Amino acid sequence: MTNTSVGNAGRLLWAGLRALLVLTVITGVLYPLAVTGIAQLAFPGKANGSEITDASGTVVGSELIGQTYDLPLKDGEETAAPDLKWFQPRPSNGLGTNTVNTQYSIILSGATNRSGDNEDLIQWVKDAKAAVVKDNSVNGYTVKPSDVPADAVTSSGSGLDPHISPAYARIQVHRIAERNGLTVARVDKLVADHTEGRILGFIGEPRVNVLQLNIALRELERGLKS
Repeated sequence: MTNTSVGNAGRLLWAGLRALLVLTVITGVLYPLAVTGIAQLAFPGKANGSEITDASGTVVGSELIGQTYDLPLKDGEETAAPDLKWFQPRPSNGLGTNTVNTQYSIILSGATNRSGDNEDLIQWVKDAKAAVVKDNSVNGYTVKPSDVPADAVTSSGSGLDPHISPAYARIQVHRIAERNGLTVARVDKLVADHTEGRILGFIGEPRVNVLQLNIALRELERGLKS
């Protein structure tokens, strides 16, 4: 009787081990390889991180992850000042900066999770709005506080949003034109050409990918100089 029980237990253990090995090969090796292969064949760009390249073919980022466009950090500065010759993205406060998480760090991302009546959030928005008005008001063009869209003064849920609204892009047009020696009409057309509509015509909002827009701006600048 004891030998029979031991034999049954042994067969059950062996059957379980075989099932584990088979499922490990199927779900841990064959399935991932099949999915990876299909993705590489059907959606190679998306499967490889939606990389963005410049005119020389160099990878400069991903269309899914935002970037900052700042001047070099000066002595005594905690955060670098924005380089105003480029279109600026949404604020990237998110979780805030600390020894682990810096602006647009991939290690951590997230929103502030502060309520609408939080004093810190209200002050951030006020300061951000004042900065947008100041930075984008140039000779012959003044930005009104009421013209500043919400995405210009608030970070996204992830803090890594690569897009801005067309309204925020248009507010920056006069500054970009002045800083780069371009006409307003030409920069305005650049924004229009890089404005993406709603997905399938009704999902989401119109948007502008800041990295793609800045690459186009750089190529336009180079073309005029050559």
